[in-house]
Amino acid sequence: MENTDNLKKQIKKKKKIKGKSKSKLKVIPLGGIGEIGKNLTVFEYEDEIIIIDCGASFPDESLLGIDIVIPDVSYLVKNKDKIKGFFITHGHEDHIGGLPYILKKINAPIYGTKLTLALIESKLNEHGIINDCKLNLVRPGDILEKGNFKIEFIRTNHSVADAVSIALHTPVGIIVHTGDFKIDYTAIDGQVIDLARYAQLGNKGVLLLLADSTNATHPGYTMSEKMVGESLNNLFAKAEGNGRVIVATFATSTHRIQQIVNASIKTGRKIAFSGKSMESISEIAIDLGYLKVPEEMIIDLKDINDYPSEEITIITTGSQGEPMAALTRIASGTHRNIQLEKGDTVIISSSPIPGNKKAVSSVIDDLVEKGAKVIYGEMEEIHVSGHACQQELELIHALLKPKFFMPVHGEHMHLIAHSRIAENMGIEKNNIFFLEIGDVLELSKNEGHISGKVPSGRVLIDGIGVGDVGNIVLRDRKNLSQDGLVTIVIAIDAVNKMIISGPDIVTRGFVYVRESEGLITEIKAITAKEVEKCLNNNITQWAEIKNNVRKEVTNFIYKKIKRKPMILPVITEI
Repeated sequence: MENTDNLKKQIKKKKKIKGKSKSKLKVIPLGGIGEIGKNLTVFEYEDEIIIIDCGASFPDESLLGIDIVIPDVSYLVKNKDKIKGFFITHGHEDHIGGLPYILKKINAPIYGTKLTLALIESKLNEHGIINDCKLNLVRPGDILEKGNFKIEFIRTNHSVADAVSIALHTPVGIIVHTGDFKIDYTAIDGQVIDLARYAQLGNKGVLLLLADSTNATHPGYTMSEKMVGESLNNLFAKAEGNGRVIVATFATSTHRIQQIVNASIKTGRKIAFSGKSMESISEIAIDLGYLKVPEEMIIDLKDINDYPSEEITIITTGSQGEPMAALTRIASGTHRNIQLEKGDTVIISSSPIPGNKKAVSSVIDDLVEKGAKVIYGEMEEIHVSGHACQQELELIHALLKPKFFMPVHGEHMHLIAHSRIAENMGIEKNNIFFLEIGDVLELSKNEGHISGKVPSGRVLIDGIGVGDVGNIVLRDRKNLSQDGLVTIVIAIDAVNKMIISGPDIVTRGFVYVRESEGLITEIKAITAKEVEKCLNNNITQWAEIKNNVRKEVTNFIYKKIKRKPMILPVITEI
């Protein structure tokens, strides 16, 4: 009997080794679905997990005081022993920004291309954790084997150099994740997307495609980056003999920066980099050879006044109107080294991210008011997207011919638009999965379905605090920003049950006290009356007295002036 049991176990083990296990692959987006930013997708098979990207996003107007937002990775922390590594598609903040925070909880190896790893290394250095992390260099065309997964890196085009798509070869089939991409046949660095490899994978049979949806609402093709270079050359030529040329763009847009450099060299202008991220990333890109700038052409920002204005180009951050970015400080006249001069040409070489239009418009107004010539938006072809439009997406679908499809990287309107493209390309409607963050998609070779949900959401970073600001704190910040704060200070003799000092009123952001003395006097009277009432009724629990005071004062202020400031009673026992 014992021998029979052992034989059964051996047969069962052999079946599993031969790949006849009926385990399903799980795909779990923890970010990058229905939003712009903090991309992170989990692929799980049996006791192994592969993670593609680990991004962060910037806060919207509702997240008062928050610096950045990262995905909730509590599911990954719980399963960290299964994790084989983070596999990164490219070096943009929304794909690498979460790593310094998440690696402190999950110290798994990181795999990326040369420039991507250099940008990650810079971040990890800032956080003081570089010596604890394992960074592994990969190249387009490499295939790594990690247990049941083979991870293949495929060259693609994007607005940052060294971007790749990732193909996962799994026991249930091939999964292709495009990362952020576009198709640029005349790429600045000559490295064109590897469409031939896409076609080969399509011929083998792709089970699931996850594809960038950011421009799925835009018809046609995304223009080549070279179009921007031609426009920049024309604008620099027009500015010749006049003032400085100041160009604002994303610090990671290495191809764009190269073309600004090329235009500067043609017109004999020295180049100064402005903004912390611009200075840091350009230095990395130059050191690695991704940005080619003759050494004699670069000058320190502090030295720009040593040269004639018509011989200077300043490449700066702030194209999105960020409050502390260099261009915003230039526009407001608060930049330490750069003061606008009449005749300066300012080129904003980007398009506003949704939600940033008002901030960008405000910066443009300030620049124009100070006498600068500002070129932005559709005035010239000074920006092209790094994301594929509808016809490019159709081409990728035609090459890969996936059985199942899942749109990623975009807001809901982009995901829906991409789902329609997929359906028009022949994918059955039932085979298109429109997931929410945290949903679990289970795939076998022949079928797929959403089987459940894992803990997910967002973690808010404020300063060095990770996740210590939640909805209650944000609500309080919102209330403070709207109606201000009223602090009521009172000293009580608990033994004799009497007020011996106060109430004293301190306000912030509520009313101008000198012109509202009557209101303040009434608040004092209501507070004193309520405290005395509590003491006379033998209520000596400070929490209860505070609640009663807060309630009475809140009701009074609302009836009087229709405001709801935060009421903060402070009771001292003497």
